[in-house]
Parts: sequence; C-alpha cells; structure tokens
Amino acid sequence: MATAAYLATIARLRARPFPAGRGYHLAELSTSEDFWEDDGTRRREAEEQYEAECEALAAALAERWGEPQMFSLWSVFVRGMEGEEIPEPWAGLSNSVPHLYLWRVGPHWIALGVSQWDKELPFQLLAAITETNPP
Repeated sequence: MATAAYLATIARLRARPFPAGRGYHLAELSTSEDFWEDDGTRRREAEEQYEAECEALAAALAERWGEPQMFSLWSVFVRGMEGEEIPEPWAGLSNSVPHLYLWRVGPHWIALGVSQWDKELPFQLLAAITETNPP
C-alpha cells in the first residue's frame, strides 16, 4: 500500500511545475520516529525498514523506467565542504543521504534515497525531481 502512495506522490510532483526560483521538488515520502532514548535496537530496525521500503519503491520505479543508476553522494559532500558550489537539490541531499537510486526520465532526474541527519534523528525516505544534472 505504501509503495502505491509513494508512486502517486512522485507522479504528481513530476507533473507540477517547479516553484519559482527553485528547480526541483523534494518530497519526504515517509519519516520515522526520533531515537533519543534508544539503545540502538529500534534505530537498526528502522534503518532496515527504511532501506527495504526504498528498495521496494526503486524496484517499482525500475519496472517503469528501467534499472536505476546507483549514485554515491560522498564525493559531492566532500566537494561542497571544500568550498565547491554544488547546485540544489544535490547539495542538500549530500548532507544526509549516502547514496541514491537515480533515473533520467525525459527532462527530469528522479532521485530516491534514505536520509538520516544524526543518530538520534529520524530516517526519511526522500524523493527528488529536478532538471539539474547531478554534479
């Protein structure tokens, strides 16, 4: 059921024009709870769940658009930290998403990944739609 809702959200975003002055859409498809009082068990379970949801959604998108590229954001993050100007949404994504599933569909790039800003903060299943090429 969740995968169908995620697919519908991505389809809606692809059909919408980008906001003025911003050439992308970023959607939080799902967000876990925080992990402030956790011994690590719930966090590991949530991480596994979010990675599994991401893989299931990537498989559904692959049926539509073919196999995705796997795109590591580590070097993008490092380049940004060294002062290179990284365009959005790639700069923001590189701060919390280690790697993305990535498709080129017409004029758009569709990116899918799991974000976590810090070990106490929630996981997020994110989708980005942009016309800006990955750096």
